[in-house]
Amino acid sequence: MSLNSHLQELRKKHADLSRQVETEARSPGADSIALTELKKRKLAIKQQIERLDGATAN
Repeated sequence: MSLNSHLQELRKKHADLSRQVETEARSPGADSIALTELKKRKLAIKQQIERLDGATAN
């Protein structure tokens, strides 16, 4: 897998997690543990994207 396709896949996962976080946050019986886990996964992917973007810039 090329770096660009890997970045594209990570961005897609990040967007999917964003939608999941939004949906969970809006639900009446929002599970705070599940919401926190989704946010952690989203942040980890964001950090990975930033690292890889930085690697391509150098």
